Amino acid sequence: MNNNETFDVVVVGSGAAGAMTALRSAEHGLKVLIIEKAHKFGGTSATSGGVLWIPNHQLDGDKGDSRAQVMEYLASITSGPLNQERIDAYVDQAPEMVRYLKKSGVQVMAAAWPDYFPDKPGARADRSVIVPTFDGRQLGDKRYPLMREQYNRFKLFGRYSMDLVETFSLMMQQKGWRMTVAKMITRYWADRSTRKVSHRDRRFTQGAALMGAVYKAVFDKGVELRLETKLESVNADGAGRVTGVTVSQFGRSYTIDARHGVMLSAGGFEWNQALRDRFYPVPGLARHSSTPEDANRGEALIAAEAIGADVEHTGAGWWIPTMTLPMVNASNFHEIHQAAFDVGRPWSVCVNRNGDRFVDEAIGYDSFGKAMVEDHLKTGANCPCWLVFDAKFRAKFSAGGLMPTVHTPDRKIPDDWWDHYVFRADTLEALANKIRLPWPALQQTIGNINAYAKTGVDPEFGRGMNIYDQFFGDPTVSPNPNLGPIDTAP
Repeated sequence: MNNNETFDVVVVGSGAAGAMTALRSAEHGLKVLIIEKAHKFGGTSATSGGVLWIPNHQLDGDKGDSRAQVMEYLASITSGPLNQERIDAYVDQAPEMVRYLKKSGVQVMAAAWPDYFPDKPGARADRSVIVPTFDGRQLGDKRYPLMREQYNRFKLFGRYSMDLVETFSLMMQQKGWRMTVAKMITRYWADRSTRKVSHRDRRFTQGAALMGAVYKAVFDKGVELRLETKLESVNADGAGRVTGVTVSQFGRSYTIDARHGVMLSAGGFEWNQALRDRFYPVPGLARHSSTPEDANRGEALIAAEAIGADVEHTGAGWWIPTMTLPMVNASNFHEIHQAAFDVGRPWSVCVNRNGDRFVDEAIGYDSFGKAMVEDHLKTGANCPCWLVFDAKFRAKFSAGGLMPTVHTPDRKIPDDWWDHYVFRADTLEALANKIRLPWPALQQTIGNINAYAKTGVDPEFGRGMNIYDQFFGDPTVSPNPNLGPIDTAP
């Protein structure tokens, strides 16, 4: 490796945005390099649910969606300063991007997933796009283990890949879920050829399916990917034109020139406490981030600002509530679990540290996070907040990485977890005392929820009263699939 490398395009970051930039550039005959500071590629995208919001995609023909309807919906859910040019570009180009993916050999399909704000004008339930399960070994046996693995929350027993259908079957303990488990385990161990290569399931699902399929196309175009290569600076000439980057690899710094440009697609800055403190109204702790640990530290943002780049909307986040739980067999280390689908289930309620509700718990996870921030700014008693549930919830649903009792009965929970990470009591008042919630307030909140469960109507926040909430509720519970009385100890 010399100190005078030159590419047409240098892409910083190996997630979805970077991979698509590389694919499109390579198709136009450009020599492309992707640099990734981690030892695995795929970025946060590979660890995600892999669901794309593509309005007016028309994948199954014209189903009635239109640009006008999309713009009506976006206008109804956005507020504050906006960059309308970017909104227009997204609405117009996202469908073209999906068609380009199909042309490039990436299978895409529409999914029945309601818009996050289903009651707003212009909302629909057919704008989500997913990539079906991808055979990871198509990347080659050298590359397939090098794609970033998904979190344990997206795998059964931390090993077996789950697609969205399997995930919901197990999460809701739907009819036949035990057979689903048996098939997943059998399928994995029957794949003897892959077990000789890696422990990893060759079935790439959700975000891994998206990134596996895209990278198959990227590698087929001859794009070079360089791992463990960290951006140190973006270089510019005297006129301000970007000329390349300086990177470091294994402690050695060197320069890579770019004839036509540098694409910064290195994720956010949620693992950089200083940037969180600078931009976010409620900074929170970097260690509570649910993205790959210590990955998105804002190096690209820092490097861009160093050569005079401006920023916009940097105080906005894509929020999700998270929970902390110790790692099994190593309780002094912790894992962060996304709680997007742990909240909003029947037989549970979320309260701030005053014992008060502050949100429709079944709302979209980004809105839930915003509600936490807003409530904390108002009361100072959120971030963290509490999920309170009873034995019925515990038997059926997971919470923060704690599996239902059918898999993890209370006797299997390590002693040092109790009353430190998960709290249990024989009465609600005793629980309130343990977690230092004011009992009168919690008692009133629980009483309200139990009353709402009988009528099916939540007059405070409307929980379970729209199709998005109900999509993630329990259809066996009536009259409201998201509400159930909290009345069974412990």
